[in-house]
Amino acid sequence: MSDKRKTKGKMPVLAVCYDFDKTLSPDDMQAQGYIQAVYDGDIPSFWRECNELAEANEMDSNLAYMYKMVEEARGRILLTKNSLREYGSKVKLFPGVEEWFGRIKAYGDEHGVEVEHYIISSGLKEMIEGTSVAQAGAFEKIYASSFMFDDKDVPVWPAQVINYTNKTQFLFRISKGVLDINDPGVNDYFAPEDMRVPFRNMVYIGDSDTDIPCMKLVNSYGGHSIGVYNSETKDMTKVFKMLSENRIRYFAPADYTEGGKLDTLVKAMIDRTAANEVLEELYYECKQAAANGNREK
Repeated sequence: MSDKRKTKGKMPVLAVCYDFDKTLSPDDMQAQGYIQAVYDGDIPSFWRECNELAEANEMDSNLAYMYKMVEEARGRILLTKNSLREYGSKVKLFPGVEEWFGRIKAYGDEHGVEVEHYIISSGLKEMIEGTSVAQAGAFEKIYASSFMFDDKDVPVWPAQVINYTNKTQFLFRISKGVLDINDPGVNDYFAPEDMRVPFRNMVYIGDSDTDIPCMKLVNSYGGHSIGVYNSETKDMTKVFKMLSENRIRYFAPADYTEGGKLDTLVKAMIDRTAANEVLEELYYECKQAAANGNREK
């Protein structure tokens, strides 16, 4: 058994899971320093060439951008784990993100709910680790695409690639407390009452089609999905589409400041979690009493 497994405690756990690019940050993380360094700021060309590479080789699009990052850095810049974290440290965050994670966790504590924050992203783990919020310890776990590095900390091969559908495996890991990415215990059977984080106690916050499988899964098991849109551009096209297709239940501007719509939504979900868990506990007590009564007959 992995030493990274989490077990169910006395307090109910609410897992808030986030995409990163355009959910916590207004742009792709690679376009906030790295692409400018190797492509003279020509961001569209970089992504166009990544897509062409993927199509020409029947390649996962995330593997394509990871390959291009390494290839284009050669002879131009020194690309290492440390430099990727440095790029991450410069990534812009939406309003209120810096204070959000601690404030929401504190609100949960006040209401008898343990709130945990998770990243599930197709972006780069090394860059996310360099952000101010990750450095402050905001996240219980960061699930994101990542590199394998040689003894000089230079990326030589993909270690993990996170795409549309394999994002969902991490929701099952979180639900069962099997957080180690190499722990096969994620496939073990858990009785519903033994799930550390039942899906009804999950919130998924994302911005686009890449988040749909996770949103749909969370929705179907009674959890909460929130679509966010850029609070400056106010372009709600994607969230309107996701709502009309029943991918999300709520939408809000990506403004994480206290008293905003997103703040109000998540706090209401914490309140509901506290009430739900009281009812669930009473349900299982009644179920156990009935089972014991039948045995006595």
